[in-house]
Amino acid sequence: MNIPQELKYTKDHEWVKVEGDTATIGVTDFAQGELGDIVYVEVETLDETLEKEEVFGTVEAVKTVSDLYMPVSGEIIEFNDSLEDEPEKVNEDPYGEGWMIKIKLSDTSELEDLLSADEYKEVIGS
Repeated sequence: MNIPQELKYTKDHEWVKVEGDTATIGVTDFAQGELGDIVYVEVETLDETLEKEEVFGTVEAVKTVSDLYMPVSGEIIEFNDSLEDEPEKVNEDPYGEGWMIKIKLSDTSELEDLLSADEYKEVIGS
């Protein structure tokens, strides 16, 4: 299973890549594997500022629909539009072309609450 060391993680199986005051967010390799074939990604919160743990969208797989939670507070400044036509990118490349949103961070101290790669491995038991 792929769990890049340079990323931060949540217990809800999202990853966060921080670059300055911007963060890119997606779901982990573990999450996409548990969901199965992803058929739709919906994010209707573009340009909204959401608090940590609020729902920013949903991901729909063949058998289930799951909410997507904000790992940290911030304004959603970009949605990966390519997922509208190719949601399978989340399965194929969850840490690359399968990213979901970019946010402008509201409170960088919240990053301290995220899990390291090793801590996330403990959560999923790998």
